[in-house]
Amino acid sequence: MSNFADEINKRRTFAIISHPDAGKTTLTEKFLLYGGAINLAGSVKGKATARHAVSDWMEIEKERGISVTSSVLQFEYGGFCINILDTPGHQDFSEDTYRTLMAADSAVMVIDASKGVEAQTRKLFKVCVMRRIPIFTFINKMDRDANDTFELLDEIEKELGIATCPINWPIGSGKNFKGVYERETRCVITYSDTEKGTKEGQATRIGIDEEELLLSHIGGDFKEQLFDEIDLLDGASAEYDLDRIQAGELTPVFFGSALTNFGVEIFLQHFLKMTTTPLPRKADIGLIDPVEHDFSAFVFKIQANMNKAHRDRVAFMRICSGRYDASMEVKHIQGGKVMRLSQPQQIMADERKILSEAYAGDIIGVFDPGIFSIGDTLCMPKEQFQYEGIPTFAPEHFARVRQLDTMKRKQFVKGITQIAQEGAIQIFQEFNTGMEEIIVGVVGVLQFDVLKYRLENEYNVEIRLENLPYEHIRWIENKDIDLDKLTGTSDMKKIKDLKGNPLLLFVNQWSIGMTIERNNGLILSEFGRN
Repeated sequence: MSNFADEINKRRTFAIISHPDAGKTTLTEKFLLYGGAINLAGSVKGKATARHAVSDWMEIEKERGISVTSSVLQFEYGGFCINILDTPGHQDFSEDTYRTLMAADSAVMVIDASKGVEAQTRKLFKVCVMRRIPIFTFINKMDRDANDTFELLDEIEKELGIATCPINWPIGSGKNFKGVYERETRCVITYSDTEKGTKEGQATRIGIDEEELLLSHIGGDFKEQLFDEIDLLDGASAEYDLDRIQAGELTPVFFGSALTNFGVEIFLQHFLKMTTTPLPRKADIGLIDPVEHDFSAFVFKIQANMNKAHRDRVAFMRICSGRYDASMEVKHIQGGKVMRLSQPQQIMADERKILSEAYAGDIIGVFDPGIFSIGDTLCMPKEQFQYEGIPTFAPEHFARVRQLDTMKRKQFVKGITQIAQEGAIQIFQEFNTGMEEIIVGVVGVLQFDVLKYRLENEYNVEIRLENLPYEHIRWIENKDIDLDKLTGTSDMKKIKDLKGNPLLLFVNQWSIGMTIERNNGLILSEFGRN
């Protein structure tokens, strides 16, 4: 048992979140470099001949230089087994990020030092607060001209409502970036523009009292400024408090440059000391302890066509408790079946490794013949419980999908259904019609481009999208409501989802209130549940 508990306790599972272009993918690559998972970190937006980032694997991602799906990456470092969930930075893919955060125990927030807190960071951060998960902040791109450090911290506190505790402090920025001051050791770690694709060089560490050495490395002006800022910092910032960090009330802040590989390993070492072992998860029978309980997991993501040659579907599961053995039978609660999971694997972007075992905290991908849905629970055959469902974001943009070649009806229905099961888009049917009239709803308009691209490239089906004026969607909570007798407004549309649940679309916000008034007892909800 102790060996089994040791395996679980050495796991650390976290998601990386950021605004697009803050340097998240570069930071992820540098982590993998330290874990020995890759030997050379490739530049994401490099020349056409350069390697693409390990975590960006879908064709459209490579073309646009953005992450549109979440990748799962595992590596070992310093006696820990680390699972990184890399998330899309673009706001149009925030729902995928949200589900990924459900599978993580902590989050690393990457902020561009010259831009500060951006809109997307705000949205994702709210999700972290809702989940009460610890947040670690890496302020990136210090090798470029940065905003005032105190203003950056102030912005994090005001915009995101979380106290900050700088673990280290930058000295200058851009061409004048000299390094960071480490508060705990009272040392300055000097910056040099190391070879971008290789491991961090042996940076010089200078004690704050080694005056001559300090002067020769950072100069008199920066030394004076640093001493002034240290005094201010000690009086102004929140004190280091591990309990508050782990409760998601205080974020430790680090500074560096992922591109030039400065401050990344320092961050990783501190992060591993502060972050937690896999956390218990809430189920309908109470909290499930990762070590005390036998195997259980939940599905947080489904991805079709990861391997073009096989046209397969992979269900990603977060193991919540116990040990998984590839030969064991498990129960799929929602399907009511006992089964062996097919081709359990660990996925490194588009590379796969078949697994014989995995532990609580790990993320595994299994072949899905079309039976799993997001939010499904798996556990031992004799058990019967469910993990909390994952809320579905309400789409904000809608379009009618027209198929250009009616002879390809079968591929069209298969393609659009599979993409919808991944959770990236939601598909609806007109009330009282079948699959002839399909309406697609998305959180961000870029999802329409991805849908069109994937249907053409993966299913050989061309479509035309006709934008619809609706902006608001509501699920109907009353199971006994007669949709034929429902009195709405002129801008309301009745639709149903793939499971036959009735929904309403509205152009205007005020129409929602009007419809509730006109139908006594009608209960509408902004969230569906997987």
